[in-house]
Amino acid sequence: MSKVKVGLVQMTCTKDKQENLDKAIVKVREAAAKGAQIVCLQELFTSLYFCDVEDYDNFDLAEKIPGPSTDALQVVAKELGVVIIASLFEKRAEGLYHNTTAVLDADGSYLGKYRKMHIPDDPAFYEKFYFTPGDLGYKVFETKFAKIGILICWDQWYPEASRITALMGADIMFYPTAIGWNTTQDEETNQDQYNAWQTIQRSHSVANGVPVVSVNRVGFEQDGAMKFWGGSFATNAQGKLLYLASHDKEETEVVELDLSQSDYMRKHWPFLRDRRIDSYQPITKRYIDGD
Repeated sequence: MSKVKVGLVQMTCTKDKQENLDKAIVKVREAAAKGAQIVCLQELFTSLYFCDVEDYDNFDLAEKIPGPSTDALQVVAKELGVVIIASLFEKRAEGLYHNTTAVLDADGSYLGKYRKMHIPDDPAFYEKFYFTPGDLGYKVFETKFAKIGILICWDQWYPEASRITALMGADIMFYPTAIGWNTTQDEETNQDQYNAWQTIQRSHSVANGVPVVSVNRVGFEQDGAMKFWGGSFATNAQGKLLYLASHDKEETEVVELDLSQSDYMRKHWPFLRDRRIDSYQPITKRYIDGD
C-alpha cells in the first residue's frame, strides 16, 4: 500500500481518566470518519501531564498493558478497521513503571508496545521520578496499513533513536508527545523553543527518508503555569510540512502520506547508502575525551 491516511488527535485533558479515554475514542471515531487508517493519540492522553510534580499518588494513574485502556481501544480499532497508537502510563510490576505506547491493529489485535527510552528530568518535567527507562529497545510494528516506528516525546531529540527505528524498516515514524511553554516566558523564547522542536523532528524525516507524524497535547495545565503548545504536524519523506496544527485549540486532522516517496528520496538523496558505518564506533561513548 503506497498511500496511507493518518489521523492526528490533538486534544486537551482533564483530571478524569475515564473522561479522557472516552473523549479520545470520540476523536478516533472522528478521524476514522474522515478516512484515517492509522490514528495517533498524544502522550499520556488519559490524564493531565502529571510529571510537573513528584507526587506518589500519581502512580495510581498507571495500569497494566494490555489492560483496561487497550481493551477499550481494541474494540474501537476492530469496529472501525483502524490502527490506534495509544500512549499510556504502564504499571509493569509493583514499584516498576514505564511511559509506554501500545499499538492496536485494524482487526483489534494487540501488536505490542514500545517503552520510552529517553527520560527527562527538567523543571516541570520530572519524569525520572515516575518512569523506568525502556528496556525493549527500539521497535517497529507491522500493521495492516504500514510498518510503523514509535518513539515518545523526549526521544524526539535523539537522531540515534530515529536512525535505528528507520533502519528497522519503519515506513512512518510516530511521536506521541507532551511539551509546552512556561506561561511566564516571552514570545521570542516560545517561538525559538517550538522551532527547535519541529526542526529536529523534520530533520529525522530528511535524514532517514521517511514521513514523521508528531502529535502533541494542547491547552493550559499545571494551574495555568504551562501552556502545552499543540503544533502537531506531519511531514513527507523529505521533511516537507503536510499539516501543521494550531497552538491553542483541539484538532483532529487526517493527512495522506505517500510511502512510495521514501524510495524516490533515498535514491536521489542517498543518505542511508552513503553512511560510513565503519567509522561510527565512537558514538557509543558518553564523550570523546580519553576518559
